Amino acid sequence: MLLAAAALCAALGGYWLAQQLDRASPRLASGTWLPRPKPVGDFRLTDATGRPFTRAELGGAPTLMFFGFTRCPDVCPTTLTKLAQVRKRAALASLRVLFVSIDPQHDGAPLLGAYVHAYDPAFLGLTGDAASILALTADFGVAASRVPLPGGDYTMDHSAVLFLLDARARIAAIFTPPFEVPALAADLRRAAPYL
Repeated sequence: MLLAAAALCAALGGYWLAQQLDRASPRLASGTWLPRPKPVGDFRLTDATGRPFTRAELGGAPTLMFFGFTRCPDVCPTTLTKLAQVRKRAALASLRVLFVSIDPQHDGAPLLGAYVHAYDPAFLGLTGDAASILALTADFGVAASRVPLPGGDYTMDHSAVLFLLDARARIAAIFTPPFEVPALAADLRRAAPYL
């Protein structure tokens, strides 16, 4: 009898613990919620208006961050188009979308601003010197490399990952392609209370 009571207590305790852990993070359909948010390291970039943008600016609101470049033929335009739809569908007023250029040689602030605003006027574009971009991509674990093309031009290969940052400038979730607008919007609504 004592053994049965102990087993019942252990089962109830396990159920309670599972419920508590389940409440500690949202269930995402299209991404991975990190069990421990990863703090973003210090950085200094420039926004599309030419003003400095640092880690401090990431605080205060949830942010979706994507790394790419303006001459990207398919992945970046497709992703930014979907992110514009996701922002509307998720209806999270405080959600920011940051597009960080991995091609600072080409993507100056004015060009970057025009590029991201073509998708959504609220999107922010960030650029900087090559060393700053390299440090930030390393911090996020983003692969980015320059690929020479015939005739002396080049393109960029890069990871196509979305990073969801909480209001404390920590990576809370990661989303990988394919990005589906309904699923991503629903995930962002689910995640909002945890951000």
